[in-house]
Amino acid sequence: MATLSIPPILTSPRNDATQLYHAFKGLGCDKEVVINILAHRDASQRQLIEHEYRMMYSEELSKRLAKELTGDLERAILMWLPDPASRDAIILRKSLSGVVIHLKTATEIICSRSSAQIQQLKQIYVTVFHTHLERDIDLQVTGDLNKLLLAYVSKFRDESQMVDRARAEHDAKSLYKAGERKLGTDEETFIYIFSESSPAHLVAVASAYHSMYGNSLKKAIKKETSGVFKFGLLTILRCTQNPAKYFAKLLHDAMKGIGTDDSTLTRVIVTRTEIDMQYIKAEYQKKYHKPLNDAVHAETSSHFRTFLLSLLSP
Repeated sequence: MATLSIPPILTSPRNDATQLYHAFKGLGCDKEVVINILAHRDASQRQLIEHEYRMMYSEELSKRLAKELTGDLERAILMWLPDPASRDAIILRKSLSGVVIHLKTATEIICSRSSAQIQQLKQIYVTVFHTHLERDIDLQVTGDLNKLLLAYVSKFRDESQMVDRARAEHDAKSLYKAGERKLGTDEETFIYIFSESSPAHLVAVASAYHSMYGNSLKKAIKKETSGVFKFGLLTILRCTQNPAKYFAKLLHDAMKGIGTDDSTLTRVIVTRTEIDMQYIKAEYQKKYHKPLNDAVHAETSSHFRTFLLSLLSP
């Protein structure tokens, strides 16, 4: 369930575009106007505003925002502007190109998305960037993580709730033999099962694993694998079991200790606001005994705080 708050009576996209244009005029930018409009429009409405702005002022709204805003607020609003699938494609492209490669970010996006979502973002990726996602993965990622990500973006997984208990027990046994039972780890077996399984099937495999061996599959992964490869497997597993709990943990980890990981904080809030942020807020409260809004308020400041809290809603 989304947290996006849209006014009951909306102004037209043309009027929104005009207000934004006037917010940019003069000395400085009226950030309150920008936030009040863009933080309260869904993806389709934002696209209409972008279209009207382009038609009226012969300029891309995103480019003007980049000129007028700076820092965390600029990054957050520019990330918010596109529709979810386009946003995922943009995040992946930035993570897999440039001077610094962000493998964990790319792994988070890929391994937390459904098969249908991945197929959609792949089409956008090749249309916008004129290269295939698989090619960029192959260029920038190595080892077992390369194999996992390529398999996960290439295979189409059944999204139904149908479960074959016998097959789930067979896969649980295969994972045990590939990990805890042997010296070393057969990563290929983990990659095959995790990239081929439907969410419902993987949940059944995890349940069978615990019943058969008295240990959780999550603990087995932590014990038998390492690095971003381990993070990828755990992301797949946790997002099949309880995606809201997974993202609540990402948010908590981004804000705990000294300093804040503003990049992760922004990415999770922006990408989940129109999907399941209400559930994430509930899981955050349940696990950390503190409202997510209070945590974000304490860790951010100024217009960046205002924007994120606007997306989270009260």
